[in-house]
Amino acid sequence: AALYPMVTMNGEECHNEWEITFEEIHRNGAIAYAIYDYIKYTGDKDYLASHGAEVLVAIARFWAQRVNFSEAKQQYVILGVTGPNEYENNVNNNWYTNYIASWCMEYAAESLAYIEDNHNEVYGKIISKINFSNSELEKWSDIRSKMYLPKDESRGIFLQQDGFLDKDIIPVTDLSMVDVPINQKWSWDRILRSCYIKQADVLQGIYFFVDRFDDKDIRRNYEFYEPLTVHESSLSPCVHSILATKLGMNDKAYEMYLRTSRLDLDDYNNDTEDGCHITSMAGTWLAIVRGFAGMSVENDRLSFTPRLPQQWTEVSFKTNFRGQLIELIMRKDYNEVKNHSYRPIKVILNKAEIIVEPVAVTI
Repeated sequence: AALYPMVTMNGEECHNEWEITFEEIHRNGAIAYAIYDYIKYTGDKDYLASHGAEVLVAIARFWAQRVNFSEAKQQYVILGVTGPNEYENNVNNNWYTNYIASWCMEYAAESLAYIEDNHNEVYGKIISKINFSNSELEKWSDIRSKMYLPKDESRGIFLQQDGFLDKDIIPVTDLSMVDVPINQKWSWDRILRSCYIKQADVLQGIYFFVDRFDDKDIRRNYEFYEPLTVHESSLSPCVHSILATKLGMNDKAYEMYLRTSRLDLDDYNNDTEDGCHITSMAGTWLAIVRGFAGMSVENDRLSFTPRLPQQWTEVSFKTNFRGQLIELIMRKDYNEVKNHSYRPIKVILNKAEIIVEPVAVTI
C-alpha cells in the first residue's frame, strides 16, 4: 500500500503539521485522478500497463486498509481525516475523501481488467511482482458497495462530514470585514468550530466527477456550500467559477474568475507578501478553458460548450490534443474552431460532432 506525501522534495514527506501529514489523506486520490485525467486526454491507455497499474493498486490497497466497518451503520467509514477544507481537522466521513477512496478502488479494478484483456503477458508480470490476488478485487468491491457517503436528505446535499450541520450555519456575507481573512483574525479553535470553508470540498468532488451528478444535485450543493466558503485558498475560486459556468450562474462565474485571476494583483487574502500563487495562475487558465470554453473529452473527442462572459467580446486559445493543435475562438455571436494541423479532426461543439479540416499552412 502507498500513501503519497503532501509536500515533498525527495519523495519523503516534508510537511510538518500532523493534521495534514496524517489526516489529509485524500491526496492519494489526486494521484490516481492525475493518471485517469492524463489517459483521458492523451488516449495513452498503455500507460496503465507500463506505469499506472502498480500505483493505482498501491493506492487502492491503502484505502482498503484505512477504512473500517461500522457495525452501527453496516457500512464502511473513514474516521479521523482532514478533507480539502483545511478549516476542519480530525473529522469523520468527509464526503469527498470517502467518495474518492471508493472511486480509486473502482478505477484500479477497471485498470487491471483492461491490462488483462489487452496486455496479458504484462498483466501476469505485474500480478506476480505485486503479489496480487482476486480476493483483493472482491474486498474492494465490497467496500465500494457499502461505502458510507453522508447526505442530508431534507436539503438534498452531500454532507461535508458527519457533524457539519451541528455548526452554526451563517453565510460569509454576514461576517464583518474586520473578521476576514479569518485565518489571520481568528483563533484556530474558533475557525475549526465554524461553518466556514477554506476551499472547495464537496464541490471539488463534484468538479472531478461532474458527469456522475445531475444539474439539480450540483446546484443544490453549490448553493449551500459556496455561501459558506471564504476562498482563503488559491485553489478555491477556479473550481467555483467552472461549476457556476456549468450552472448558468454567469455573474458568480465571472466573480470567481476575477478572484482567481487577480488573487495576487489585488492581494485578496493579504498574503501576497509570501509570494505569488502558482495555483491561482493555473486556476485562471482552468476557469477560461474548462469553464467558459467548457472544454472536456467525450468519447475520445475534444468537446467545447462555449459561454463567453458578457464582459468580453472575444477570447481564443490553442490546445494540443493527441498531436493536433486546435484553436477555439469564442465571440459574442458565434464560435470558431481552427485546426492548425495536417489532418482533419472530429470535435464536439455544443453537443454536435463536427469535422474540422486543417487550415492552410504556408511553408
